[in-house]
Amino acid sequence: MSDKSFIVPNISCMHCVHAIKMQVGELPGVKSVTAEAASKQVSVEWDAPATWDKIKSTLVEINYPPAGE
Repeated sequence: MSDKSFIVPNISCMHCVHAIKMQVGELPGVKSVTAEAASKQVSVEWDAPATWDKIKSTLVEINYPPAGE
């Protein structure tokens, strides 16, 4: 299993958190998604067929790109 924690500057409310959890959580292989509006921190755990590139591109598509990526 792989995991990554990162900052998403565009998170401003619980709607943002919900959108990230729903969209990333639907990717095949994603085991868990946690996000916090206050810290803007997101953590994702995944197995194949999910990859960091797929997760990152999904976040970019929904306008929540990870910082520094």
